This record gives sequence, structure tokens and C-alpha cells, in this order.
Amino acid sequence: MSDHRNFARASSKLAILRLLASAAVVMPGVAHAQAAQPAPAPTPSTTDPQAGDTPKTTRAANGDIVVIARHYVPQGAETATKSDIPLIQTPQSISVITRDQIDLLNFTDAQQAVRYTAGAFGENYGPDPRYDFITVRGFTPKQYIDGLAVPATTTISAVGVDLYAFQSLDILKGPASVLYGAAPPGGILNEVSRRASPVFGGEAELKGGTHSFWEGAATVTGPVSPFLDVRMTGLYKNAHGEIDFQRNQRLLLSPTATLKLGSATRLTGLFYYQHDHNLGGNGGFLPLYGTLLPSPTGLHISRSTNLDDPKTTFNRNQWAAGYDFEHRFGSRLAFHSNTKWSHYNEKTPIGIYSGGGFINTTDPTLPSYYRTLQQYNFTYAEKVNSFATDNRFDAKLDTGPIRHKVLVGVDYRNVRNTAAFAFVFAGQIDAFHPVYDRTFEVSPGFPTPYNDQKLKQTGVYGQDQMNIGQLFVTLGGRQDWVRVNTFGAQQNEKKFTYRLGANYVTSMGLAPYISYSTSFEPVIGKSTTTNEPFKPTSVKQWEGGLKYDARGLPSNVKLFATGALFDIKENNFVVAQVGPTNPFGATQAGQVEVKGVELELVSRFNQQLSVNASYSYNHSEITKNPNAPQDVGFPLPTTPKHKLSLIADYTIAHGALAGLGGGAGVRYNSASAGSLPSGTFPGVGFAPTIVTGKATLFDAMVHYDQPRFRIAVNASNLFDKNYVARCTGLYGCVYGAGREVIVTLTGKL
Repeated sequence: MSDHRNFARASSKLAILRLLASAAVVMPGVAHAQAAQPAPAPTPSTTDPQAGDTPKTTRAANGDIVVIARHYVPQGAETATKSDIPLIQTPQSISVITRDQIDLLNFTDAQQAVRYTAGAFGENYGPDPRYDFITVRGFTPKQYIDGLAVPATTTISAVGVDLYAFQSLDILKGPASVLYGAAPPGGILNEVSRRASPVFGGEAELKGGTHSFWEGAATVTGPVSPFLDVRMTGLYKNAHGEIDFQRNQRLLLSPTATLKLGSATRLTGLFYYQHDHNLGGNGGFLPLYGTLLPSPTGLHISRSTNLDDPKTTFNRNQWAAGYDFEHRFGSRLAFHSNTKWSHYNEKTPIGIYSGGGFINTTDPTLPSYYRTLQQYNFTYAEKVNSFATDNRFDAKLDTGPIRHKVLVGVDYRNVRNTAAFAFVFAGQIDAFHPVYDRTFEVSPGFPTPYNDQKLKQTGVYGQDQMNIGQLFVTLGGRQDWVRVNTFGAQQNEKKFTYRLGANYVTSMGLAPYISYSTSFEPVIGKSTTTNEPFKPTSVKQWEGGLKYDARGLPSNVKLFATGALFDIKENNFVVAQVGPTNPFGATQAGQVEVKGVELELVSRFNQQLSVNASYSYNHSEITKNPNAPQDVGFPLPTTPKHKLSLIADYTIAHGALAGLGGGAGVRYNSASAGSLPSGTFPGVGFAPTIVTGKATLFDAMVHYDQPRFRIAVNASNLFDKNYVARCTGLYGCVYGAGREVIVTLTGKL
């Protein structure tokens, strides 16, 4: 029986490789045959230069106010297929949060942007200003910018570039290795930079709100000559956080320019620079007793209490420079190349936090009983340099009655990470009336190397979408070679991955689909329990569902809806460990399965009413773990079974109140486990009953739109629900984001 399965696998690989070879042979002929044909008009997508413009407000001759958000409802996203294939023809679930959605709903970071998105969960670590902590289908996605992997650190998958720099946030759900190489099971998160537009426009905005939040930002774009368009985007942010003594500052600069070298060739230069400076820590590692559970003292740790230290410091500088090149050989063949050099440098010279727990939990006669916490000073520094390039041809050709959209390409990454840390005892602190011991507010430096790694990855991939009438069949395959050198130890991996899928698109816009996809990801490091090098993870997923793009409805109705069923199985997944005397650690488990349902709606009616709704059901379970059998049967951390969200916004178009609008939203997350039993070291404490994150939160907004300006007031967690977002153990709790009210004044060019 196994021989038959192996033969079937080998046959499918051979068929896909033959497809790639055939495409490579056919392309030169396509280029020759189409050389004399004019280049086609660009297909609308998130890389359309005008997609980066903000929503436009106009006044009609009769005085009506119309807020035009033509990209509010997405139709395409290159993230899913690296081509102009519409979302309704894509045999995999993808959510696109467009710039129009971001502006009209006033999201300030990526964690907020996924609040109304199916299958994606953010803010599991509360309102952390440094990174975007997001999970997709139970797993942390790999972050990309403009289709290229970011210079992520050894321990964090995101780099925290401000959302204002981007025109869309695309979430491709499920295995994505067929186009992107090494990728986690949940998928990838791709942010698309704002592009220069041939039409002059832009905005300047000022935000102010709770916790002394202040932000000034602007983006201006337009042509400087018939062949050159430019854009400049900038932001400065200064805010006190939700905990005492916290302060966050950010500077972002992101210029871009598009050089049009004739009607068929474009070269877009892309650059960003961001500086972050954070003081006071981020409010994590609170004790279980006094937050989620009552304290024996009868006291409660408030959400604003800082049990880190006012001198805890985080500094980060990062930049990236690159280009996106396109040349069209007529209407049926094009070449695309995007390349980026990136640099990331973060340092925590003082990192005092209360991760040691209560020093006295047995003697209630002493003043320290369930009051005094042990602190540590964990300093950390990491530098990442990265080069990434992706080069591909896409062609349109016909073979009899079958129409093909063929894509073949090669990408390459070269990444260097160096990291070091110190982990020492600091002082002790009263959990309910903290007094900070200034003698420990010094940096022990970074004496212990944590990572010295060089990674090189090369991938060759191909994809063919075959269209016969209303049926679209998509086949894709990829071969990867990965070489990793960690502290001189060499690790070589190679893997073939593929995706098979089909969509049937009816004339009324309904499209049932089904797909099967695989992925892999090399895992660097050794197991804490076995001291053996980690093996690469391998993933397979079945997904089926229904998409609807409302093409049969009136033109003033824009709507895109999806329903998906999926089943993901991952082998060799890694469980992080956090202990009182070691900030690092991990074990490699056996198998995990996540299956679920996702429903999502994004709609806009008559340029007045916007409705976003989603529901997610995730059933995750550790199905095998020979190294930690106690994990078997447990769900993945921070993976609630249920997520339900709805937000609606309406703007009055007629009469004396024209331009006035408002809306409301509600979000519900069911509870989820903070960690697995093996996810903490002995002595830290794990209680299977520690489940957190259950909350029903309400949002509201009021706004007034005119052609040249917009005033908006947005409130998140309107009723200031106090809840614990996550507890990784007895001493690893963090509060969820409290009420945030932000007033935004926007001037339009």
C-alpha cells in the first residue's frame, strides 16, 4: 500500500515539473508572437498605484456629500498568486484589509486591522507597541513586505513597521510554500507599500487621544514629469502607554518613486526608515493571582500598574531599500522583478521585569506573602541584514479550448542574524504598591551569544491557472534549497511543495472551490529536552469553500464574501518554553491538527454604508507528541474556538447633515489556553485550567466628512472591559487593551 502512495506522490511531482518545463519552452514563443501588440490596461489590485490613495470626498451639484472608497471591497491581491488572478478565482482563502478600510475604520496598527477578519487574531499580548502579534488559524504567520520576507529576528516573526506606510494588509491563510518557500502552517502576512500615483493627491492628519497619544502623519503623491511619479510618506508618534511610566516614540519616513521607461516598462523604487524608542516596559509577566484569579491578600493588580521598571528601554532602527520592476512584452507576457536590501537592529539595554513570581506563597504571617515579586534584568540585542529578490515571468496563452495563465520564477534570500543577551537577578517589587529599586537600573551588557546565523534559500516555482469556460484549475509546484549555518554548524534542507485547486465561477458571482496545499519550514536550534537539532516542519491542508463577489447586483453595491472549511496537519512543530532562570527554550513535538470554519463579509452600499462581518471556528489539538505526552489532547495556545465580529458605518449624504456619519462594532473572542503543559519549565507552574482572552468588546465612531477635511472620533473597547488577554503560566499574564479614544483631523489635498 505504501508503495502505491509513494508512486502517486512521485507521479504528481513529475507532472508538475513537466508543467514548469513546458511553460519555460512556450514563453519565448509567446513573447515573439505578442511583441507587436500594445500593453494592456493594468488589472486593479493592491499594487495599483491609485490603490494607495486615501478615500475621496466629493460634493455633488445638489449639495450631496459622497465619500468615494473604491477600494474598500477588495477584488484582487497579488499575494495569493503573484499575478493578477482575481480573488474569486483563487483556490485559497485570503483576506485583504485595504487602505480604504484602514482609513475609514481608523485602524492604527496591524493588530487592530485584523479585528474584523476571519481566522486572524491579534492583541494576544495586549497593546504592545513594539510588534504586531498576530496568529492565523492557530499559528504565527511569516511577515512579508511587498512580497519579500522581512528581516525578522530569531524570536519574533514581525518587524513592527507602522501600518501608515502601507496601502493594504493581505493575509494568505494556510500553507503558502508553493510561491513563498519556507512558510508556517497558518500562512503569510504581506503588507503592500504605498506607491507613487500619476494623479496629484495626499493628506495630512493629526491624531490625539487617551494615554497622551499624539501622532502627526502625511502622505503626498503626484507626477513631477510625464515619466516620473513620486510619493513621500512620513509619521511621528509620541504616546504614553496603558501602564505607568511607559512612553513610546516612533519616526517613520517612506519615500517612493516610479520611473516610466516607455509604455511597457516601470521601475519603482521603495524605501522606508523607522526609529522606535520605548521606555517603561510593556506590562507582561504579571502574576496569575491578583489579575485573572483573586489574590489571597484580597488586593488586585490594576491594569495601569507597572511591574517592569521605568528605566526598561527598547530601541530599534530599521530600514529597507529596493525596487519593483515590470516590463511587458505585449499583452501576453510580462517580466517582474522585486528586490530589497534590509537592515534591522534592536536593543534592550535594560530589561527589568517581574517574571520570577511571588517569593513567599506559604507563610501568610510575613509581609511578603503573595505581595513581593522577584525581578530579573533580561537584556537583548539583535542585528539582521537581509537581501531578497524574486524574479518571474507570467504569460497568457491558449491551447485549444483551454486558456492558461502561467507563472514561472526564481527567488533567493540571504540573511545574517547575530544576537546576544544577559539574564541576571534584579530586585524585588511589591505587586500592589511598586517601588522601583534604582540600584538595578543598569545594563549588564550583552555577554552571552544567542544566535549567529547565516541563511541562504533558493526556490524555483511555477504555476498554471487553466480556464475552461467557468472552471478555473490552478496547479503550482516549487523546489527549495535551504542552507543554514548556525555558530559554524551547517544544516542543509531541500523540499518540494505544491498546491492543487479548482474554482467554478458562476455568472451570478458564486464560486465554490477546493484545494490541497503543502508547506515546510526549517527550524533552527536544538530541543531543550533532547538536545537534538530541530527537524523541518511539514504541513498539508485541505480547504474548500464558497466565494461571492456580487457581480449580479446593482453597480452601487460592492460586496465580497467567503466561506471556508479547512483541515491543517503539521508535523514536527516547536513549543516555546519560558522559565524563571532562562528566557529561551523549546521542544519539538509530534503532530498538531487545526480544523475549522471561516465566514467573512466585506461590503459597501451606495458609497454610504459599510459592513464588515466575520465568524471563525477553530478546533486545534495536539495529536501526537512523543517528547511531551502531557500535551496530547490540548489545544494550541491563543487559539480561541470562536471569534465573532461585526462593524457597520453609515454616512448621511443629503440635507443639512450631509457628511455626518457614524458606526458601531462588536467583537467576541472565546477563551483560549495560554500555553501547553510542556510550554513552561518545572517550577514556573502550568495549570490546564488557565484560559484567558474571553471578552465581548464594543467599538464606536463618529465622523464628519467634507471634500477638504475629515474629523473623526473612534473608540475601541468603548465600555473599558477589563480582561486578561493571556497567561502563559502562573507568572506570565498580560491585560488586554483597555478603552482607547482617538480624535483624528485629516486635511485632504
